[in-house]
Amino acid sequence: MAVYQSSEQFYQVMDEVFAYVIQHPQHIESFTRSNLVIRMRTTDPEAEILLDGRQPPLQVFFGPTPGRANLEISLTADLLHEMWLGRESTHMAFYSGRIRTAGNLLKAMQLSEVFAEAERIYPTIIQRYGIG
Repeated sequence: MAVYQSSEQFYQVMDEVFAYVIQHPQHIESFTRSNLVIRMRTTDPEAEILLDGRQPPLQVFFGPTPGRANLEISLTADLLHEMWLGRESTHMAFYSGRIRTAGNLLKAMQLSEVFAEAERIYPTIIQRYGIG
């Protein structure tokens, strides 16, 4: 059974996660100076998040968004959930093919700050939604 019951539920949680990330710009400075746009697509449920780091503050768009991204990442929402809870290694998920990417992978390193901030708040937010 999937962690998220709908894309709407996934977007609600992610909206809170990224609102927290945006409130702590000092922790994501290298991303907001990176001039990168990263598109993250999930399955189960189908969802899309665009992270625009071309200038501070970080801008986050939910749902299909037109335009090009420097890096595209595809994974299941369950895998993202497990990674942000620290139950799954991002490196292992990538090397096992459960995370697919298109674009310059070296640029993905800039995303680590954003994900670290998301991981910090994610367990607290999912508790409010009764997700475990």
